[in-house]
Amino acid sequence: MELILTDLLIVFGAYIYVFATILVPVQLKKRDLISKFQARKFVHLFAGLSVLTTPYFSWPWFAVIIAGSLTVVTLFSSKDSKVKKLKELYDSIGEEAEVKPGFLEGPFHYCLSITTLITIFVIFAPDRMYFPIAGILIMIISDTLASILGKKYGKREIHLSWTGSVRTLEGSLTFFITAFILCFGTFWLFGYMNYDTQLHLSIEMVLLYSLLTSFTSTLIELISPSTYDDLTVPLATTLIIFLLSLI
Repeated sequence: MELILTDLLIVFGAYIYVFATILVPVQLKKRDLISKFQARKFVHLFAGLSVLTTPYFSWPWFAVIIAGSLTVVTLFSSKDSKVKKLKELYDSIGEEAEVKPGFLEGPFHYCLSITTLITIFVIFAPDRMYFPIAGILIMIISDTLASILGKKYGKREIHLSWTGSVRTLEGSLTFFITAFILCFGTFWLFGYMNYDTQLHLSIEMVLLYSLLTSFTSTLIELISPSTYDDLTVPLATTLIIFLLSLI
């Protein structure tokens, strides 16, 4: 009973946190205090951090429920939504590229990748949640910082015709460095330090996994179309590193 109550408290806290990270930038955008780009990056940067609660659930399916419900929210946040709050969300963070699909395609991919990864690992490897957490944090933080710094300071452009987008060397370097820091912190905290719920990692494995994951994710982000990198980066990176860990 105590474990169930603890889980419910974590669920409640996670929802409060996520909705706060969505509602605050939406309200700021409505008042023209921030731009649509800033509102979108704020949501992208902070909302997904709720994934850090995942290893602490005694019944990890709660994490799947949280991620799945937010996936549904982004799917139905559209310019034609009959629900006022969902339409406001679309109007506040929707991009020009999402006018044609008519819904928050990027955030939907973002939530879908989180839901997919958490579900896979809840089923097959609940004691190694540091792998999906690392992949998700890279999508949340590294991708955001690379986009912001790449736009502001990027001078050396990287053109790959099949991606339909332009990357910069400075942005990719930002991506790699931040990805390594995030991976090291994740594998150290949940793999090296957390003995109770997760499979233990040595400090050498923490370093090796961090290097492999950051390099792999940077390469995948570089060759992925920007429309789909919220899917390709976390999913491909996590599954590749997890499969390598089984060798």
